[in-house]
Amino acid sequence: MQAAQRFDMEALAAIYDQYSPRLYAYAMRLLGDADKAEECVAETFARFLQALHAGHGPRQHLQAYLYRIAHNWITDRYRREPPPNLNIEIHPLSDPAPPLEEAAEAQWMRQRLRWALWQLTPEQRQAILLRFVEGLDNETVAAALQKPVGAVKALQHRALAALKRLLKPEVEHV
Repeated sequence: MQAAQRFDMEALAAIYDQYSPRLYAYAMRLLGDADKAEECVAETFARFLQALHAGHGPRQHLQAYLYRIAHNWITDRYRREPPPNLNIEIHPLSDPAPPLEEAAEAQWMRQRLRWALWQLTPEQRQAILLRFVEGLDNETVAAALQKPVGAVKALQHRALAALKRLLKPEVEHV
């Protein structure tokens, strides 16, 4: 970070190379559009550079800081446009041609999960996505949400309980 604060091009390039792919994937899941995801990543790093130029920026938790910038940009975007469906699929199906019934059931479950995630509060949704989809530890999620770790754990607990309530009736019928 000290080299980045001095605008060392190698340090800034290393930061971009390390974090841009995950920020892009995060933005894609929330925005559902490659162009908007690229715009989000570009704007995230532009805001990061502006903060460094002004003598601000993170002293620690750079990853959380970048996710917070991306989240704020996405939130601003949602204020102008309705949110799209979440793309939470992490791994492609291992069988390139699953039976039609299995593919239809998997698609139905993904749609139910997307719907359930959008029923959560924005903070709950972000906590769940950062922790369980992005795989960040609770300390990093807490830094991204600017909350104590205990509050983040409580937020995740409430979100998981809400998801269970929302999805339980549908799961019992399967």
